[in-house]
Amino acid sequence: MSPRRPKATSQAAGIIEHPTGPRSERIHEAVLTATQELLLEGGLAAATVDAIAARSGVSKATIYKHWPSRTAVAGKAFGRMMADELTLPDTGSAIGDLTEQVVRVSAFYASERGQIFAQLLAACVDDSAGAAYFREYFLDGRRKAIADLWRRALDRGEVAPAIAVDDVIDILFGPLIFRRLSGHRALTEEHARTLVETALNGLLASSKSPPPCIRH
Repeated sequence: MSPRRPKATSQAAGIIEHPTGPRSERIHEAVLTATQELLLEGGLAAATVDAIAARSGVSKATIYKHWPSRTAVAGKAFGRMMADELTLPDTGSAIGDLTEQVVRVSAFYASERGQIFAQLLAACVDDSAGAAYFREYFLDGRRKAIADLWRRALDRGEVAPAIAVDDVIDILFGPLIFRRLSGHRALTEEHARTLVETALNGLLASSKSPPPCIRH
């Protein structure tokens, strides 16, 4: 009989408040590290709860005290991987920051990490509890990072304050996710730069003249 899965502390969020304390934190870290290793070695298919337990030395029952499903574990582990690999640029301008970030995210999705992302996104369709973790620890973290870039641009008066940052994020990064999932076109640096140029024509504070061509 498989271990009993605990109920989430918030039905709306679907997030379990995992046990705290030094021992619990060590367990949490061991499981996330093992999951990251398994994801890099074989994608989501390799990161089963059995494999995570064997790699981390943490029992399946204990894992289920911290997470409701393997998709939830993988979502949190993957979010941490992306945060570690995609630091925010600081070029001194909205055009430079947003362009560089789109280029970096595009390259991330084009890599083997992008395949893991697609697998996780697909798994979330049938795993609502796992989807909550994916949103909390992957999507929300990335969206907050881009919101920080947007606030910098607002402080410098470079962008239109009436535009919602959530729309900015969807406009700039949504096409990358669609291209990753559909495979209809390759994710390239050239496409990423062109995407930002096209989008910023409508996002910059002054629309009298288009932004300069961003080529390096």
